[in-house]
Amino acid sequence: MPFDFKKEERTLYQPPRTPGILTVPPMNFLAVRGRGDPNQEGGAYQQAIQLLYGVAFTLKMSEKAGYHIPGAFAYVVPPLEGLWWQPGKTELDLRHKEQLAWISMIRVPDFVDQTAFHWAVEQATAKKKMDFSKVEFFCYEEGLCVQCMHVGPYDTEPETIRQMETYAAEQGYQPDLTVQRLHHEIYLSDPRRTAPEKMRTVLRHPVRKRNARSKQML
Repeated sequence: MPFDFKKEERTLYQPPRTPGILTVPPMNFLAVRGRGDPNQEGGAYQQAIQLLYGVAFTLKMSEKAGYHIPGAFAYVVPPLEGLWWQPGKTELDLRHKEQLAWISMIRVPDFVDQTAFHWAVEQATAKKKMDFSKVEFFCYEEGLCVQCMHVGPYDTEPETIRQMETYAAEQGYQPDLTVQRLHHEIYLSDPRRTAPEKMRTVLRHPVRKRNARSKQML
């Protein structure tokens, strides 16, 4: 059976609906950076998703294309993820989605290196006749976080975030949102096929022990 990150790494992808503290290990991603309302039809965010999946599935099918990656194994393409912020603000204001900045991401297995990534970009470009130059190989070390499963529409996420912040404070932690450590979402439901009240999204916020020194703030 293909390796499925959602099933094999349940702590990262299937947390309970009650907040918890964890340390997230470093991971590699395909990523596209951009700004603007993710709901804009044909906008930068929707274009980014198309680019990410184009390269992600090229990597997944590399063996069938005759390209051997050392250590490769069959796997399910992991879910779409996103890092979000609004420049100059410490909290997301979802009333002004046009001000959002984001890094849209899809995780890749550890056997995918820079060489395999560049091969996949070239293959996707040649096959799909599209410009994949915005896709980058992105290493992200998230570290200490509070996370929770949010069930419901994206616009009700602030309610879950408040629960996460309250829990973290009770455990002796405080928010640590910086230019390196960002609001993180993992999308487990397809909004085109799932009722808004049933959508499942992993929410993750960086934290630090209270009074510990932080890096540069947003």
